[in-house]
Amino acid sequence: MVGSFIKLSKVALMAGALLVVSCSPAKQAASEPRTEFSIGWSIYAGWMPWPYAQQAGIVKKWADKYGIKINVVQVNDYVESINQYTAGKFDGVAVTNMDALTIPAAGGKDTSAIIVGDYSNGNDGILLKGADNLAAIKGRQAYLVELSVSHYLLARGLEKAGLKPTDVRTVNTSDADIVGAFGSPDATAAVAWNPQLSVMRGQAGAKQVFSSAEIPGEILDLMVVDTATLKANPNLGKALAGIWYETVALMQRQDAEGKAARAAMAKLAGSTPENFDSQLSTTFLYADPKAAVAATSAPGLVTTMTQVRDFSFSKGLFKGASSADAVGMAFPGGKTLGDAQHVTLRFDESFMKLAADGKL
Repeated sequence: MVGSFIKLSKVALMAGALLVVSCSPAKQAASEPRTEFSIGWSIYAGWMPWPYAQQAGIVKKWADKYGIKINVVQVNDYVESINQYTAGKFDGVAVTNMDALTIPAAGGKDTSAIIVGDYSNGNDGILLKGADNLAAIKGRQAYLVELSVSHYLLARGLEKAGLKPTDVRTVNTSDADIVGAFGSPDATAAVAWNPQLSVMRGQAGAKQVFSSAEIPGEILDLMVVDTATLKANPNLGKALAGIWYETVALMQRQDAEGKAARAAMAKLAGSTPENFDSQLSTTFLYADPKAAVAATSAPGLVTTMTQVRDFSFSKGLFKGASSADAVGMAFPGGKTLGDAQHVTLRFDESFMKLAADGKL
């Protein structure tokens, strides 16, 4: 495990360079049974069920059922939320598949993805000013959170447009600052996720030229938990699954209660109900736990994570490793990817399956 962590609220590049340590991470220390846990989250349409569930008493309901307490804590900067989880401040965090791999897992922190909540189906996009074709990005500076899913989306977009990574120079910008940065007349290209993306899309001359809808299922949004903590406290996983599926079922409803839940989530995200509903329209939510179990167990997840880890390795995020196989991943059914002796990212469908089987 990484012994100490630098606060990186603005510098995702340093997150990749400093938190990723070696291809032989130390084993997680054994965790003890506990009754209180903290879960970190940052603003994103697919993660707003978590703070809403806390506000509406759904977190307390499920935590009480299992005799525990769960604190759902907002972090204003997304990368910082992952860093705090990796450093042990949080027991779990809302994170994308790539960032779960490249920060905690590649840093040696054994991490379990227990809820595959959604995939970005247009919630991440590439914007240009004064052009409506991605090919026009050649030679420009692109503002984005470097080494995040935005960087991955840019790489996939360039690939599909027949361009090379060297055709664009990236400018590392935190998600907290990117709206302001793109507002500068000198900024003519950016990659972002919602809600920032929707705001930036409204700026003068801005056009969205590529989005995650063109690579469906590749940018996944997860709830991950420290594996040792989960093993010692399986009730945490059960409570989190119960919270998630009750809340998502509520927000999917088209009656007054569902509308009120979505409006409350919009307010928590600093958005309007109309804008939030627009963001949800580009988020493929796995509202049905059976669908989530199927997606997590499907061969396509291994294919997706192969693409993600190969990109991550190409960017030097597995520091000191000689191949992309350095960081091991485990999938349902006993499948593994990479070094099976050093698995630090596990896709664990068991809690989603309990929800699907009505056994929570």
